[in-house]
Amino acid sequence: MKGMRQMLKVKNLNVYYGGIHALKNVNLEINQGEIVTLIGANGAGKTSTLRAISGLIPYKSGIIQFKGKALKGVPAYKLVYEGMGHVPEGRKIFANLTVMENLELGAYSRKDKHKVKEEYASIFEKFPRLEERKLQLAGTLSGGEQQMLAIGRALMSKPELLLLDEPSMGLAPIIVKGIFEIIKEINQGGTTILLVEQNANMALSIAHRAYVLETGNIVTSGAAKDLMNNEDIKKAYLGE
Repeated sequence: MKGMRQMLKVKNLNVYYGGIHALKNVNLEINQGEIVTLIGANGAGKTSTLRAISGLIPYKSGIIQFKGKALKGVPAYKLVYEGMGHVPEGRKIFANLTVMENLELGAYSRKDKHKVKEEYASIFEKFPRLEERKLQLAGTLSGGEQQMLAIGRALMSKPELLLLDEPSMGLAPIIVKGIFEIIKEINQGGTTILLVEQNANMALSIAHRAYVLETGNIVTSGAAKDLMNNEDIKKAYLGE
């Protein structure tokens, strides 16, 4: 990824929840065009890292730069306008709205309203199931379809950087495989991705680089394929 511009830089990030020091001097960077994954056990601080980056929780100290701009104090909704999308853990779709209404809400930040129709077409191409169910209430969709909708809704804002939090959670392996194919496709279309994922095997299989988080500290990082072959990582996270 040489010569690529830096999309995101996190430097010495510290996050506290009350008296708990949840993230301790976390450093990571993502270059344009990469899929970078953050793996680690439950409670390691993966979700906190994403939420701090997208402005959903405050951080005590450190620097987060998105496309060279410091984000301290920028409200979460403004980051959508800057080109950041976040698919939260647990999907957080609007259950009492239709699939189409959820997607429309994803496009609220778009200035080029005339192009939004093309976006629907591209999302329905990626997720044909959503097109079949576009008038259905989102709450009536299966878990896999809700995940597709959450990703589709985030893509409606045409993000340059997409944060994905546990996209495989609670889904059957066959559905997970499909979702990960789509994540790869989104990346090949030019979107940079930061992926937080419990399923380390799946995450490392599609990522370019990875960071491993343990109790709020980044303990190792490197090329995803190197980490896949690292004995310690295999034992700790890859079920070997």
